[in-house]
This record gives sequence, structure tokens and C-alpha cells, in this order.
Amino acid sequence: MTRIRTAILSFGMSGRVFHAPFIALDPQFELVGIWERTSSASLEFYPKIHIYRSLEEVLEDATIDLVIVNTPTYTHYDFCKKVLLAGKHAVVEKAFTNTVAEAQELDQIAQEKGLKLSVFQNRRWDSDFKTVKQVIDQGLLGQIVEAEIHFDRFKEELSPKLHKEIPGPGAGVLYDLGPHLIDQALVLFGVPEGVFADLRITRKGSQVDDYFEILLYYPQLRVRLKSGYQVREPFPSYVIHGNLGSFHKSRADVQEVDLVANQKPNRANWGTEPMEEQGLLHTEKAGVCIREKIPTLTGNYADYYAAVGQAILQDKPMPVSSKEGIQVMKIIAAAADSHKTKSVIFL
Repeated sequence: MTRIRTAILSFGMSGRVFHAPFIALDPQFELVGIWERTSSASLEFYPKIHIYRSLEEVLEDATIDLVIVNTPTYTHYDFCKKVLLAGKHAVVEKAFTNTVAEAQELDQIAQEKGLKLSVFQNRRWDSDFKTVKQVIDQGLLGQIVEAEIHFDRFKEELSPKLHKEIPGPGAGVLYDLGPHLIDQALVLFGVPEGVFADLRITRKGSQVDDYFEILLYYPQLRVRLKSGYQVREPFPSYVIHGNLGSFHKSRADVQEVDLVANQKPNRANWGTEPMEEQGLLHTEKAGVCIREKIPTLTGNYADYYAAVGQAILQDKPMPVSSKEGIQVMKIIAAAADSHKTKSVIFL
């Protein structure tokens, strides 16, 4: 079988944790090399790969089919454009780009060159989100009237990654955690009519936003997205209300924790949450009111790369298309404009 020869553009946390383990285990791919400017840390995990010392070296390797652009957000547009112009498929980390125009240009280049382009929105394959989506899709809550999605942390210290803490393109929690929540809202409810947002700085010494609240306006629905770094006792990460009932679910996917601990994603019970993290369903079935725990589905980021492989080898759609990535960027841009103008931005 033809394998997709793949290169990764960095081996920080995202390369080591979210990309390399799944590419290395999927038979559709061959992990050929990783760009490391000075060190060779990836060889400890993948001793047979090639170490690239520059982006140009990656682009000049005619054997590479797919490049994972997992460098800082402010580089995504420039690096991804070069990858596409070199005739290679691309997977780009969130946030897709810094602006809507940049995202649209990358989408256009990929179309013109007949290449596959996807945004790595891995949180679609979290156990908690998959369970929430199933509850909604099964109609257990009836017509949804209100939803609230959180991604909170308690983190007073500033990030040692300077590009995350210095004001500039792609900096701040709106671009860091915002794409996860916005993408999940779009998957569940589609594109809203309007956006209102409040951005704040809450940590001492921070120069970039570390809190946001975004309100998405739909004809019969309101969706609130929240993220903050001063949340020691978390609110349920998913609170969904319908005309039949409600569902509460914690953010409890275990994959990131296990991957950071160098657990292999092919082990038994991968992506299985603890029983105590099951969501609470309080609704009505056949006229009878019920209040019960709902078993959590299994999370697995491998499903994302399985779909990427099928898209490239069998010409199927990418699991998260560049056009979906553009929609996320439009919401981010609207949120930023809303914060500045203190008004609802209609899309």
C-alpha cells in the first residue's frame, strides 16, 4: 500500500504529544522527518526518522507528501502557504491563521493546486464532546434553547513560550483556546447570525487576553463560550438545555494527560474516561421524567488522522476542511470586533 510520507514542523508539545504518536502508528502514514533547528530530541522517540534543520530542507524533499504545520500561530499562514506552493498536502494547527483573508487565501491555493488542507481541531474527538454531541443528536433534550461550553484553567503564571504572552498576531486565549470552543459550537449548532464578545486580562503581569466570553446568536438558541485562567473550581464544561431537559458534562478526556506521560495511543482502553466523570441527563422520555448518568463515549484522536489518510489516499473530504477553518476565523474576527465596539457583530 502507498503510504503518505509525512514531515512535522516542530517537536515541542504539539509535535510530541498530538501528532507524531498517531502518525507513527497509522499504517497509512510514514513519519519521515521532523524539523528541529538545533536539537535532535525526536530521535529518542523515533530513531529512524530524518532531522530537518530548516523549512527549506523540508520543502525541497520531493518525497514528502504531507506536512504538519504545528509551529506558533503567527507562522501558520506563511509556512502553510510555502508548503502548498511546494505541492504538498498540509495539516495546520489551530488557530488556522491570524486573519480571515489569510485563511481564505490558503484555501484558494489548495483548491487551485488540487491539494488537501485541514485544520487540526482535535477536540472534536474528545470523549466528553463526542458524548455531548450524541445526546443532542439523539434528541434526548428536545429542541435546544441554550448551551454553554467552557474551557477553563487555573494558571496564574505566564507561559514560558514568549509568543503566547507578547501582544501580536495570534496571541491570547481567544486564538489559543477559542478555536476549540468555536469549532465545537459550529459542529453542534452551525453558523450563528451574530456574535458578542468580552475579552479581559485577569492575570498579574499578563499583556494578552486570558479570559473571554462569547455569545453566539441563533434564531431560537443562544450559545455562550467561556474560557479563563483564574478558575480553580470549574463549572461543568458543557451545560445544554432543551425544551425536554438538560445535560451537564465535565471536560474529562484523558488523552492529553496520557500522551504527555508518553502513553501509546494503541493501548487497551485508550481514551476511556473515569466512571465518575459521566454526564448527568435530566430529561423526559415518553412522558416520564428521568435523571440519570450517561455512559461516556471513548475519545480517540487517531480517528482524525485515519480520516486524513483516507482523504489523501482515497480522495475523500478532509475531517476538518479549510472552509470549516475559515468559519472559525470569521467568528474570532467578529469576537475581536465586538469587544472593540461593544456591540453585536452580525455575520
